[in-house]
Amino acid sequence: MISPAEQRRVVLALCVTQLTGWGILYYAYPVMLAAVAADTGWSTSTAFGAFSVGLLASAVAAPRVGRLLDRVGPRAVMGWGSVLGAVSLLSVAAAPNLFWFVMAWAVVGLAQAAVLYPPAFAALTRWCGSSRVAAITTVTLAGGLAGTVFAPLTALLLRHLSWQGTTVALAVILAVVTIPLHALALTPAWPGAARSPGQVTHDAAGEDDRTVEKAAESDRAYVRRTSHSRPFAFLLAMLGLTGFGLFGATLNLIPFLTERGMGHETAAVIFGLVGVGQLFGRFGYPALSTRLDAPARAALVLGFGAVMVLALAVFDAPLMLVVAASVGAGVARGIYTLLQATSVSDRWGTRSFGALNGIATVPATVAMVAAPAGAAFLAELVGSYTTAFYLLAALTVVGAALALGSGVRPRGGQTLTVRL
Repeated sequence: MISPAEQRRVVLALCVTQLTGWGILYYAYPVMLAAVAADTGWSTSTAFGAFSVGLLASAVAAPRVGRLLDRVGPRAVMGWGSVLGAVSLLSVAAAPNLFWFVMAWAVVGLAQAAVLYPPAFAALTRWCGSSRVAAITTVTLAGGLAGTVFAPLTALLLRHLSWQGTTVALAVILAVVTIPLHALALTPAWPGAARSPGQVTHDAAGEDDRTVEKAAESDRAYVRRTSHSRPFAFLLAMLGLTGFGLFGATLNLIPFLTERGMGHETAAVIFGLVGVGQLFGRFGYPALSTRLDAPARAALVLGFGAVMVLALAVFDAPLMLVVAASVGAGVARGIYTLLQATSVSDRWGTRSFGALNGIATVPATVAMVAAPAGAAFLAELVGSYTTAFYLLAALTVVGAALALGSGVRPRGGQTLTVRL
């Protein structure tokens, strides 16, 4: 755990870099999508598919990035990730054809894995100790404003530049803002990064190298044992099912409401209130985390989210009830991000946190990628968005129930909640 002054410096830097990273590497491209499709002649689904490839690459890379972060620390991972993010965006702008465009977005996905929430959460978990929930909440609040800041900025750039020029400008902003902050602010000592095999030069170097190698092997065995345990499997299923249910419902809220006869503008306003709900949820999470252990907390929040999605499916009037259910679903979705960020440390502590959190990131990222199109496809399959929302609520209920089985169970069968 680092000093309060160092914590404030790290949190402030990560607030800025997460806002910038999410804004440029995630929220900017959907704003440019129409311009990309019009300029290239590709269909909107094809152009958006390249972006989805990047998100999938991010999910695939997350476990390896987590293991690397455990070894070398966030300064190197996030610093070089910022460099890769800027270079990959330049490659997107310069791509001569669809193949290279998709490949460039795959590299953007690798950068996302190195600079967005998971490595930031790992840094805050290790460095902030018992203050980690408040620190993570603060950073996610800043990250939640990324679309608010960078969507209009991207639209403004598109008024004066081509989509390629806009992408280059955003790459420059990403580099100028995040590379120095990651290099200059993420400097506290990192456990495990101080020495690795081959770095010791005194007479006992051979013995020390063997000690370090044994410790590394012990950590790898711990990661294998933990990640193959039943509670961890329940955690992964919980994150995947509830992520798909909550993101699928909230991201398809506009077509769901318009299918029921609501005007598009009214539906868009209600959709915007989901974001307000996310902020409310994140503000309230630190207090919730002090009152309930991790499994009960997750079951309560995700169960509440399932009830809100079910309420949307059941009620189409009065309007205020629809608004309240939409905001409530936003609250659950906002807290979902914090549940994901703290789920590993709350149950297993901070040992090998980067590796374990990287694995836990995979189902959440896959759910985020699959939910928008997957929920829409589900609605087509069952004949209506209303029926689809019933099914999404059911998936979320199952995930919430699995949360109760995700507690660490030592010998004797009692649930152990790790509090640091």
